[in-house]
Amino acid sequence: MRNKVALVVGSSGITGSNLAKELINAGWETFGLARKPNTDIEGLKPISADLLEMESLRAGLKDIKPTHIFITTWMRQDTESENIRINALMVRNLLDVLSVNGSVEHVALVTGLKHYLGPFEAYAKEGFLPETPVRESHPRLDIENFYYAQEDEVYAAATRDGFSWSIHRPHTVIGKAIGNAMNMGTTLAAYASICKETGRKFIWPGSEAQWNGISDVTDARVLAKHLIWAATTDAAKNQAFNVVNGEVFRWSRLWFRLADYFGIEAVGFEMDIKPLEKEMAGDAAIWVEIAKKYQLKETELSRLSSAWHTDLDLGRPIEVMTDMGKSRKMGFQVYQDTEETFFELFDELRASHLIP
Repeated sequence: MRNKVALVVGSSGITGSNLAKELINAGWETFGLARKPNTDIEGLKPISADLLEMESLRAGLKDIKPTHIFITTWMRQDTESENIRINALMVRNLLDVLSVNGSVEHVALVTGLKHYLGPFEAYAKEGFLPETPVRESHPRLDIENFYYAQEDEVYAAATRDGFSWSIHRPHTVIGKAIGNAMNMGTTLAAYASICKETGRKFIWPGSEAQWNGISDVTDARVLAKHLIWAATTDAAKNQAFNVVNGEVFRWSRLWFRLADYFGIEAVGFEMDIKPLEKEMAGDAAIWVEIAKKYQLKETELSRLSSAWHTDLDLGRPIEVMTDMGKSRKMGFQVYQDTEETFFELFDELRASHLIP
Protein backbone atom coordinates (compact mmCIF):
# COMPACT_ATOMS: atom_id res chain seq x y z
CA MET A 1 0.00 0.00 0.00
CA ARG A 2 1.31 3.44 -0.95
CA ASN A 3 2.16 5.88 1.80
CA LYS A 4 -0.42 8.64 2.15
CA VAL A 5 0.96 12.04 1.17
CA ALA A 6 -1.37 14.96 1.85
CA LEU A 7 -1.31 18.38 0.21
CA VAL A 8 -3.36 20.89 2.21
CA VAL A 9 -4.18 23.86 -0.01
CA GLY A 10 -4.79 26.89 2.16
CA SER A 11 -2.80 25.56 5.11
CA SER A 12 -2.65 28.93 6.87
CA GLY A 13 -6.43 29.24 7.28
CA ILE A 14 -8.80 27.95 9.96
CA THR A 15 -9.72 24.77 8.12
CA GLY A 16 -6.33 24.10 6.57
CA SER A 17 -4.25 24.59 9.70
CA ASN A 18 -6.51 22.38 11.83
CA LEU A 19 -6.55 19.74 9.10
CA ALA A 20 -2.77 19.80 8.81
CA LYS A 21 -2.41 19.16 12.55
CA GLU A 22 -4.89 16.28 12.39
CA LEU A 23 -3.13 14.68 9.41
CA ILE A 24 0.31 14.97 11.03
CA ASN A 25 -0.98 13.49 14.27
CA ALA A 26 -2.40 10.59 12.25
CA GLY A 27 1.00 9.90 10.68
CA TRP A 28 0.50 11.40 7.22
CA GLU A 29 3.34 13.09 5.38
CA THR A 30 1.78 16.53 5.05
CA PHE A 31 2.59 19.47 2.81
CA GLY A 32 0.93 22.86 3.25
CA LEU A 33 0.50 25.15 0.27
CA ALA A 34 -0.23 28.86 0.65
CA ARG A 35 1.05 32.16 -0.67
CA LYS A 36 2.44 32.72 2.83
CA PRO A 37 2.77 29.19 4.26
CA ASN A 38 2.17 28.40 7.90
CA THR A 39 5.48 27.60 9.53
CA ASP A 40 4.14 27.26 13.08
CA ILE A 41 2.82 23.69 12.77
CA GLU A 42 5.41 21.11 13.75
CA GLY A 43 5.83 18.50 11.03
CA LEU A 44 4.12 20.51 8.28
CA LYS A 45 6.23 20.92 5.14
CA PRO A 46 5.49 24.39 3.72
CA ILE A 47 5.11 25.15 0.01
CA SER A 48 4.92 28.75 -1.15
CA ALA A 49 2.91 29.08 -4.35
CA ASP A 50 0.23 31.21 -6.01
CA LEU A 51 -2.75 29.24 -7.31
CA LEU A 52 -3.31 31.82 -10.03
CA GLU A 53 0.21 31.47 -11.43
CA MET A 54 0.99 28.21 -13.25
CA GLU A 55 4.75 28.66 -13.11
CA SER A 56 4.58 29.33 -9.39
CA LEU A 57 2.58 26.14 -8.92
CA ARG A 58 4.88 24.06 -11.10
CA ALA A 59 7.92 25.29 -9.19
CA GLY A 60 6.33 24.70 -5.78
CA LEU A 61 4.98 21.23 -6.57
CA LYS A 62 7.71 19.81 -8.81
CA ASP A 63 9.31 17.62 -6.14
CA ILE A 64 6.22 16.14 -4.47
CA LYS A 65 3.70 13.49 -5.49
CA PRO A 66 0.68 13.87 -3.22
CA THR A 67 -1.90 11.12 -2.99
CA HIS A 68 -4.59 13.21 -1.31
CA ILE A 69 -5.43 16.85 -2.03
CA PHE A 70 -7.46 18.94 0.41
CA ILE A 71 -8.63 22.27 -1.05
CA THR A 72 -9.60 24.58 1.81
CA THR A 73 -9.10 28.06 0.37
CA TRP A 74 -10.84 30.68 -1.76
CA MET A 75 -10.32 34.30 -2.78
CA ARG A 76 -13.02 36.91 -2.28
CA GLN A 77 -13.78 39.09 -5.32
CA ASP A 78 -16.02 42.12 -5.88
CA THR A 79 -18.70 40.26 -7.85
CA GLU A 80 -19.96 36.68 -7.98
CA SER A 81 -18.96 36.39 -11.63
CA GLU A 82 -15.40 37.27 -10.62
CA ASN A 83 -15.64 34.85 -7.68
CA ILE A 84 -16.55 32.16 -10.20
CA ARG A 85 -13.75 33.02 -12.61
CA ILE A 86 -10.97 33.32 -10.04
CA ASN A 87 -11.90 30.46 -7.69
CA ALA A 88 -12.59 28.01 -10.50
CA LEU A 89 -9.25 28.95 -12.08
CA MET A 90 -7.43 28.27 -8.79
CA VAL A 91 -8.83 24.74 -8.62
CA ARG A 92 -8.25 24.09 -12.33
CA ASN A 93 -4.64 25.31 -12.22
CA LEU A 94 -3.84 23.16 -9.19
CA LEU A 95 -5.33 19.97 -10.61
CA ASP A 96 -3.81 20.57 -14.05
CA VAL A 97 -0.32 20.87 -12.57
CA LEU A 98 -0.78 17.78 -10.39
CA SER A 99 -2.22 15.78 -13.29
CA VAL A 100 1.20 15.37 -14.88
CA ASN A 101 2.56 12.98 -12.23
CA GLY A 102 -0.61 10.92 -11.90
CA SER A 103 -0.13 10.49 -8.14
CA VAL A 104 -3.48 11.85 -6.95
CA GLU A 105 -5.93 9.30 -5.53
CA HIS A 106 -8.47 11.61 -3.89
CA VAL A 107 -9.41 15.29 -3.93
CA ALA A 108 -11.48 16.87 -1.15
CA LEU A 109 -13.02 20.30 -1.66
CA VAL A 110 -14.33 22.44 1.20
CA THR A 111 -17.17 24.79 0.25
CA GLY A 112 -20.05 25.67 2.59
CA LEU A 113 -23.74 26.31 3.12
CA LYS A 114 -23.82 29.04 0.47
CA HIS A 115 -24.26 26.01 -1.77
CA TYR A 116 -27.87 26.07 -0.56
CA LEU A 117 -28.26 29.76 0.30
CA GLY A 118 -26.59 31.31 -2.70
CA PRO A 119 -23.99 34.09 -2.51
CA PHE A 120 -24.08 36.55 0.37
CA GLU A 121 -26.30 38.97 -1.56
CA ALA A 122 -28.84 36.36 -2.65
CA TYR A 123 -30.28 34.86 0.50
CA ALA A 124 -31.71 38.19 1.65
CA LYS A 125 -33.89 38.31 -1.47
CA GLU A 126 -37.31 36.74 -1.60
CA GLY A 127 -37.32 33.55 -3.65
CA PHE A 128 -33.94 32.22 -2.54
CA LEU A 129 -34.84 30.99 0.92
CA PRO A 130 -33.93 27.30 1.29
CA GLU A 131 -35.87 24.60 3.05
CA THR A 132 -34.18 23.85 6.37
CA PRO A 133 -32.50 21.82 7.61
CA VAL A 134 -30.43 21.88 4.42
CA ARG A 135 -29.72 18.47 2.93
CA GLU A 136 -27.19 17.28 0.37
CA SER A 137 -30.07 16.16 -1.88
CA HIS A 138 -31.22 19.75 -2.41
CA PRO A 139 -30.68 20.77 -6.05
CA ARG A 140 -28.40 23.60 -7.05
CA LEU A 141 -30.00 27.03 -7.11
CA ASP A 142 -30.56 28.67 -10.47
CA ILE A 143 -28.11 31.43 -9.62
CA GLU A 144 -24.43 32.25 -10.01
CA ASN A 145 -22.40 30.50 -7.30
CA PHE A 146 -18.65 29.99 -7.29
CA TYR A 147 -19.00 26.81 -5.21
CA TYR A 148 -20.70 25.15 -8.18
CA ALA A 149 -17.85 26.22 -10.47
CA GLN A 150 -15.25 24.82 -8.05
CA GLU A 151 -17.14 21.52 -7.82
CA ASP A 152 -17.34 21.27 -11.60
CA GLU A 153 -13.56 21.69 -11.89
CA VAL A 154 -13.07 18.80 -9.44
CA TYR A 155 -15.56 16.61 -11.29
CA ALA A 156 -13.91 17.30 -14.66
CA ALA A 157 -10.41 16.55 -13.37
CA ALA A 158 -11.65 13.38 -11.63
CA THR A 159 -13.10 12.12 -14.91
CA ARG A 160 -9.83 12.93 -16.69
CA ASP A 161 -7.42 11.56 -14.08
CA GLY A 162 -9.43 8.82 -12.37
CA PHE A 163 -9.24 9.99 -8.76
CA SER A 164 -12.11 9.93 -6.26
CA TRP A 165 -13.50 13.09 -4.67
CA SER A 166 -15.50 14.41 -1.75
CA ILE A 167 -17.24 17.75 -1.22
CA HIS A 168 -17.55 19.13 2.32
CA ARG A 169 -20.12 21.80 3.22
CA PRO A 170 -19.57 23.18 6.73
CA HIS A 171 -21.64 25.89 8.37
CA THR A 172 -19.69 28.74 10.02
CA VAL A 173 -16.25 27.29 10.90
CA ILE A 174 -15.04 28.05 14.43
CA GLY A 175 -11.34 27.64 15.13
CA LYS A 176 -8.03 29.38 15.65
CA ALA A 177 -6.43 31.23 12.75
CA ILE A 178 -4.77 34.61 12.30
CA GLY A 179 -5.32 36.81 9.27
CA ASN A 180 -8.30 34.77 8.09
CA ALA A 181 -11.15 36.38 6.15
CA MET A 182 -13.90 34.30 7.77
CA ASN A 183 -13.28 33.97 11.46
CA MET A 184 -16.34 34.38 13.69
CA GLY A 185 -14.89 32.77 16.81
CA THR A 186 -11.78 34.93 16.98
CA THR A 187 -13.77 38.00 15.89
CA LEU A 188 -16.16 37.58 18.82
CA ALA A 189 -13.25 36.94 21.19
CA ALA A 190 -11.60 40.19 20.12
CA TYR A 191 -14.89 42.11 20.37
CA ALA A 192 -15.63 40.71 23.83
CA SER A 193 -12.10 41.56 24.99
CA ILE A 194 -12.58 45.16 23.83
CA CYS A 195 -15.93 45.33 25.61
CA LYS A 196 -14.33 44.11 28.83
CA GLU A 197 -11.45 46.56 28.62
CA THR A 198 -13.61 49.58 27.77
CA GLY A 199 -16.71 48.75 29.81
CA ARG A 200 -18.89 48.53 26.70
CA LYS A 201 -21.79 46.15 26.38
CA PHE A 202 -21.56 43.00 24.23
CA ILE A 203 -24.24 43.93 21.69
CA TRP A 204 -25.86 41.32 19.44
CA PRO A 205 -25.07 42.43 15.87
CA GLY A 206 -27.45 40.19 13.92
CA SER A 207 -31.05 39.70 12.88
CA GLU A 208 -34.11 38.73 14.88
CA ALA A 209 -34.40 35.52 12.85
CA GLN A 210 -30.88 34.47 13.78
CA TRP A 211 -31.33 35.53 17.41
CA ASN A 212 -34.49 33.49 17.97
CA GLY A 213 -33.98 30.73 15.41
CA ILE A 214 -32.16 27.42 15.57
CA SER A 215 -28.60 27.33 14.24
CA ASP A 216 -25.46 25.21 14.16
CA VAL A 217 -21.75 25.71 13.49
CA THR A 218 -18.74 23.60 12.53
CA ASP A 219 -15.80 23.14 14.86
CA ALA A 220 -12.64 23.20 12.70
CA ARG A 221 -11.45 20.05 14.48
CA VAL A 222 -14.65 18.20 13.51
CA LEU A 223 -14.22 19.35 9.91
CA ALA A 224 -10.63 18.08 9.89
CA LYS A 225 -11.73 14.65 11.09
CA HIS A 226 -14.54 14.60 8.53
CA LEU A 227 -12.16 15.40 5.68
CA ILE A 228 -9.84 12.55 6.62
CA TRP A 229 -12.77 10.16 7.18
CA ALA A 230 -14.21 10.82 3.72
CA ALA A 231 -10.81 10.54 2.06
CA THR A 232 -10.18 7.11 3.60
CA THR A 233 -13.66 5.55 3.60
CA ASP A 234 -14.71 3.76 0.43
CA ALA A 235 -18.43 4.35 0.97
CA ALA A 236 -17.81 8.10 1.24
CA LYS A 237 -15.97 8.43 -2.07
CA ASN A 238 -17.56 10.59 -4.78
CA GLN A 239 -20.07 12.10 -2.37
CA ALA A 240 -21.00 15.54 -1.06
CA PHE A 241 -21.51 15.99 2.68
CA ASN A 242 -22.75 18.56 5.13
CA VAL A 243 -20.56 18.73 8.22
CA VAL A 244 -21.47 20.45 11.50
CA ASN A 245 -20.98 19.78 15.20
CA GLY A 246 -24.01 17.53 15.42
CA GLU A 247 -26.24 19.59 17.69
CA VAL A 248 -28.24 22.78 17.40
CA PHE A 249 -28.46 25.92 19.54
CA ARG A 250 -30.10 29.33 19.72
CA TRP A 251 -28.00 32.47 19.78
CA SER A 252 -30.49 33.88 22.31
CA ARG A 253 -28.87 31.55 24.87
CA LEU A 254 -25.33 31.26 23.55
CA TRP A 255 -24.72 35.03 23.33
CA PHE A 256 -25.18 35.39 27.09
CA ARG A 257 -22.99 32.34 27.73
CA LEU A 258 -20.18 33.91 25.67
CA ALA A 259 -20.55 37.15 27.61
CA ASP A 260 -20.37 35.25 30.91
CA TYR A 261 -17.05 33.72 29.82
CA PHE A 262 -15.55 37.21 29.52
CA GLY A 263 -17.41 38.69 32.50
CA ILE A 264 -19.22 41.33 30.45
CA GLU A 265 -22.82 42.47 30.01
CA ALA A 266 -24.64 41.15 26.95
CA VAL A 267 -27.43 42.86 25.01
CA GLY A 268 -29.69 40.76 22.80
CA PHE A 269 -31.71 41.65 19.73
CA GLU A 270 -33.47 45.00 20.16
CA MET A 271 -35.66 46.13 17.28
CA ASP A 272 -33.01 46.29 14.53
CA ILE A 273 -29.65 44.97 13.34
CA LYS A 274 -26.57 46.63 14.86
CA PRO A 275 -23.69 45.60 12.56
CA LEU A 276 -20.49 44.54 14.28
CA GLU A 277 -18.42 46.13 11.53
CA LYS A 278 -19.86 49.52 12.51
CA GLU A 279 -19.55 48.78 16.25
CA MET A 280 -15.84 47.93 15.88
CA ALA A 281 -15.02 50.56 13.25
CA GLY A 282 -12.94 52.67 15.63
CA ASP A 283 -11.40 49.87 17.67
CA ALA A 284 -8.05 49.38 15.87
CA ALA A 285 -6.28 51.93 18.06
CA ILE A 286 -7.93 50.53 21.18
CA TRP A 287 -6.64 47.08 20.28
CA VAL A 288 -3.08 48.41 19.94
CA GLU A 289 -3.31 49.66 23.52
CA ILE A 290 -4.81 46.39 24.73
CA ALA A 291 -2.07 44.40 22.99
CA LYS A 292 0.60 46.59 24.54
CA LYS A 293 -0.94 46.41 28.03
CA TYR A 294 -1.28 42.61 28.03
CA GLN A 295 1.77 41.86 25.85
CA LEU A 296 -0.27 40.18 23.15
CA LYS A 297 1.33 38.75 20.02
CA GLU A 298 -0.95 40.50 17.53
CA THR A 299 -1.37 44.27 17.56
CA GLU A 300 -3.42 44.52 14.35
CA LEU A 301 -7.12 44.04 15.06
CA SER A 302 -7.78 43.32 11.37
CA ARG A 303 -5.63 40.18 11.66
CA LEU A 304 -7.98 38.82 14.34
CA SER A 305 -11.35 40.28 13.44
CA SER A 306 -13.42 39.80 10.29
CA ALA A 307 -16.50 41.68 11.44
CA TRP A 308 -17.92 41.98 7.92
CA HIS A 309 -18.20 38.21 7.61
CA THR A 310 -19.64 37.75 11.09
CA ASP A 311 -22.28 40.35 10.15
CA LEU A 312 -23.19 38.39 7.03
CA ASP A 313 -23.61 35.17 9.01
CA LEU A 314 -25.53 36.66 11.93
CA GLY A 315 -27.57 39.07 9.83
CA ARG A 316 -29.35 36.40 7.79
CA PRO A 317 -33.11 36.94 7.62
CA ILE A 318 -33.76 33.23 8.20
CA GLU A 319 -32.68 30.52 10.60
CA VAL A 320 -30.18 28.10 9.07
CA MET A 321 -29.47 24.57 10.26
CA THR A 322 -27.91 21.52 8.70
CA ASP A 323 -28.84 17.87 8.33
CA MET A 324 -25.98 15.46 9.14
CA GLY A 325 -27.87 12.23 8.51
CA LYS A 326 -25.92 11.23 5.41
CA SER A 327 -22.57 11.21 7.21
CA ARG A 328 -24.05 9.49 10.26
CA LYS A 329 -25.49 6.66 8.19
CA MET A 330 -22.08 6.11 6.59
CA GLY A 331 -20.33 5.89 9.95
CA PHE A 332 -19.05 9.36 10.85
CA GLN A 333 -20.05 9.71 14.49
CA VAL A 334 -17.92 12.63 15.74
CA TYR A 335 -19.91 15.05 17.92
CA GLN A 336 -18.91 18.38 19.44
CA ASP A 337 -20.71 20.57 21.97
CA THR A 338 -20.91 24.08 20.51
CA GLU A 339 -20.52 25.99 23.77
CA GLU A 340 -17.34 24.01 24.38
CA THR A 341 -16.20 24.82 20.82
CA PHE A 342 -16.25 28.53 21.67
CA PHE A 343 -14.89 28.21 25.21
CA GLU A 344 -12.02 25.94 24.13
CA LEU A 345 -11.17 28.37 21.33
CA PHE A 346 -11.13 31.28 23.78
CA ASP A 347 -8.90 29.27 26.14
CA GLU A 348 -6.53 28.56 23.24
CA LEU A 349 -6.45 32.21 22.18
CA ARG A 350 -5.58 33.22 25.73
CA ALA A 351 -2.90 30.57 26.05
CA SER A 352 -1.40 31.79 22.75
CA HIS A 353 -1.40 35.41 24.01
CA LEU A 354 -3.76 36.55 21.26
CA ILE A 355 -6.45 37.88 23.62
CA PRO A 356 -6.08 39.08 27.25
